[in-house]
Amino acid sequence: MNLRANACIIIKIALLWCLILMPTAAEAEVAVAARLTAQDKIDLKRVEDYLERLSTLKSSFLQTSSNGNVASGKLFISRPGKLRFEYDPPASILMISDGIFLIYIDKDLDQVTHIFLKSTPVNFLVREDIRMDGDITVTKITRSRGLLRLTIRDTDEPGKGSMTLIFADKPLALRKWTVIDAQNIRTNVMLAGVETGMKLDPRLFQHNQ
Repeated sequence: MNLRANACIIIKIALLWCLILMPTAAEAEVAVAARLTAQDKIDLKRVEDYLERLSTLKSSFLQTSSNGNVASGKLFISRPGKLRFEYDPPASILMISDGIFLIYIDKDLDQVTHIFLKSTPVNFLVREDIRMDGDITVTKITRSRGLLRLTIRDTDEPGKGSMTLIFADKPLALRKWTVIDAQNIRTNVMLAGVETGMKLDPRLFQHNQ
């Protein structure tokens, strides 16, 4: 196996946090809500408002995981429902959300996989109605060094794992998220050079067969 092929396989394994949410003992787990202070409630409302106002976003990203895998690329978001993960070489991978499916495209294998967007962690970022209650449970909120961190779980299926959103504070801005999946693999996605509010070409979120 050549180095390029090996690197592609490593990156594909790192992407499983977004594609395969295998419930392990989900029935036995309960999403325990954090005990929110008055300040917590204020900050959660700020996060809701920030994400609701976030119509478009463009950014570079660095993806790392607890098993040592590293990948980078560009991220495009158009709310509601649309996103695009464009991975840098040697990866031959593209992920697009058209609002219904997260479409995983492996150009090397000429393979396309459709996953319902609602079953993936990133759905929270692009869903139309951003609420920190109901089907989402906030399990932890912390502040340190000018950062606001909040951890969320699926209320009905907490065994899928958790997602921690990390924001720069004052002004509030999304900087990173961390997903811990059902196999306890931690995947970090760090954003850099974030731009918001621009017009994005709708074709970015279309998959032409």
